[in-house]
Amino acid sequence: MISEFFGSAWDAVRDINRRYKRPHIKMTPAVLFSLGLLRFYLLFLVGLLVWKFFSVLHK
Repeated sequence: MISEFFGSAWDAVRDINRRYKRPHIKMTPAVLFSLGLLRFYLLFLVGLLVWKFFSVLHK
């Protein structure tokens, strides 16, 4: 019963991801650059969080 629920939910998520894989609007190069910069910044923050976690863990 539970695996059946998660299986159907997973299929729904896959369907949504397939449907919205490509953006439906045109973006200017400035917007693409800003989104790329934001992605880099968020990855940097996650890396900083992981580094801080392990540095505190090893003390």
